[in-house]
Amino acid sequence: MSAFSGRTAIVTGASSGIGRATAEALARAGFTVFGTSRRKVGNGTAQVSMLTCDVTDEASVAKLVDEVLAKVGRIDLLVNNAGIGLLGGAEESSIAQAQALFDVNVFGVLRMTNAVLPIMRRQGKGRIINMSSILGLIPSPFNALYASTKHAIEGYSESLDHELRTFGIRVVLVEPGVTRTSFEENVTKPDRLLPVYDLVRPRMEALMRKWVESGDAPDIVASAVVKAATDATPRRRYTAGKQAGQVRFLRRFLPESVVDKSLRKINELPV
Repeated sequence: MSAFSGRTAIVTGASSGIGRATAEALARAGFTVFGTSRRKVGNGTAQVSMLTCDVTDEASVAKLVDEVLAKVGRIDLLVNNAGIGLLGGAEESSIAQAQALFDVNVFGVLRMTNAVLPIMRRQGKGRIINMSSILGLIPSPFNALYASTKHAIEGYSESLDHELRTFGIRVVLVEPGVTRTSFEENVTKPDRLLPVYDLVRPRMEALMRKWVESGDAPDIVASAVVKAATDATPRRRYTAGKQAGQVRFLRRFLPESVVDKSLRKINELPV
């Protein structure tokens, strides 16, 4: 019997990609796992129970938490994985589109977290894992709004962890690099395309596709999540994959000017 048998995990955005791999990996580690998707889908495996939840809807979040409690009576782990991408010039997105992005990637995390915290406090323990990105550490041209959501999650998570430790609750970050998921399904295009970006935008899209094709497998990220979930004394951050580790090292130890030139070169922009 696993040491984590009897512990319950919720993984948002678990219908495919990183979320599905994470839910299945946690189930193999012994957790009772509930995955969520915005629309009803069949169970990925016999070990993962899929439930519907729209993280932009507070009533939907509350319904999910009530349903899990009715089934198992506790919530030990929350993995905030649900998110969407947005690729294009920052000024090509309307304020409404930017708000919709933040509503999923940032406020969705807040809604889920606020819903489980009273339960974890009553239990005297719990762990929340927020899915960040290497773009929560570095700037990313033509990903400005998406990177902003991940920078927000970094600051929120680290601050919240200090608030909750006295209750036996820890908040940790997992920071993947580029991962092999469905590019077209996960990246939104700007809602007001500007001709001034017509040359560079397709080039950035092609670069992103190339990076995704050669990126890490979702299982690599899932393994980092399992470690973050099961370490007795968790670290604040877990990088997932070689690329993410390299980016974190570069950001921490290299001069800003070197990082700036490197980023422009990688993104095929004039240095």
